[in-house]
Amino acid sequence: MGIVINNSIFSIRLSLTVLSLAGFWSPEGMKGGRRLLYNCYGFGIFMFLLGTYLIIQIVDLYLIWGNLPLMTGTAFVLFTNLAHATKVVNILARKNEIQNIINNADKVLTRARSAEGREIVRRCDRETKVQQLMFFFLTFITTTGWASSPKKNELPLRAWYPYDTRKSPAYEMTYCHQVVAIIVAAFLNVCKDTLVTSLIAQCRCRLRLVGLSLKNLCNEEYLIGDSPSGISLAPSPKTLTLTPVQEDQVKTRLRACVMQHQEALKAAQQLQQCFSEPTFGQFAVSLVIICVTAFQLISQTSNLVRLFSMGTYLLNMTFQVFLYCYQGHQLSVESEEVAGAAYEFPWYACGVSVRRSVIILMRRCRRVTKITAGGFTTLSLASFMAIIKSSYSMFTLLQQVNERN
Repeated sequence: MGIVINNSIFSIRLSLTVLSLAGFWSPEGMKGGRRLLYNCYGFGIFMFLLGTYLIIQIVDLYLIWGNLPLMTGTAFVLFTNLAHATKVVNILARKNEIQNIINNADKVLTRARSAEGREIVRRCDRETKVQQLMFFFLTFITTTGWASSPKKNELPLRAWYPYDTRKSPAYEMTYCHQVVAIIVAAFLNVCKDTLVTSLIAQCRCRLRLVGLSLKNLCNEEYLIGDSPSGISLAPSPKTLTLTPVQEDQVKTRLRACVMQHQEALKAAQQLQQCFSEPTFGQFAVSLVIICVTAFQLISQTSNLVRLFSMGTYLLNMTFQVFLYCYQGHQLSVESEEVAGAAYEFPWYACGVSVRRSVIILMRRCRRVTKITAGGFTTLSLASFMAIIKSSYSMFTLLQQVNERN
């Protein structure tokens, strides 16, 4: 059991490794006493990063209830931590199902034999890596700004403590706890979010590989995991038809493509089952966070560092929602494109049975693959715009309430 968890996609490899080091992703094969110790270690990390912080922020929110500016100052991080804790619990509860999705997808991606197939996998890896690094960069800027913005004897974020945090050494200890917990929890949150979006990207990659194999059904190089038959499947230049032996090979390969397509659709369904409810919770929380962060942003006029960090936090939360919606939107688009790929191979050289099978496949591909957030909204760019519009409406309402008070 090594420290680094292997995967063909860098973002998944990094996310799983960080989650494993934090105690939230137990290595495969760990059992007995070592598993118990690992779970205790994970519980301790959870309480240090989120558990105690949730308690003191909830108490603080209760004590300042009715004071809108102070409530928004506590709520935007409280809701982030609530969503974070929900995703941790979901990953721990569905670890085996998620592990199966990861293993099956990795097997398919590592078996890509053609140069074009390997390039599809590389593009998927490059895209998810760039998105993850951008997310990390925004998170780093935000947390660094929070850590360096407080004035003397002030904490980075509002919270209630059962002691006077203005006195030494209580202030220094509390300050260090907040800074460390905020930074580590934020980066873990990025790992969990990019794990989900990268798994959706892997599913997209599998559909692209299926489309590539269908488009090159008569080309030996583009098979998905099949052993070469040694039989050329190029149609006769005189008759533009395949021989019976060639047609049997096409049927075999078409059957393999259909099975791979079904496996990719099954993976999308499993992603829906594992992450639908947490994603809906994240969207609901993000809607509120974007609203209250914007409200806090217009109030931070005296502290430029705080102003800048709140601005990057607003951008960070928007980018988080965008990643989910973008990957879900692209999954739907690319599931439709499999039908077009099936039409591009020389079906006209095949018999009636093969043509009928291709038509059935194309009809099936017209049913768009979708991932929804709790069954309420589809992950799409239209949903992203709806969330942004709803956040702005809530922000306007919040401003009006504050002006009346």
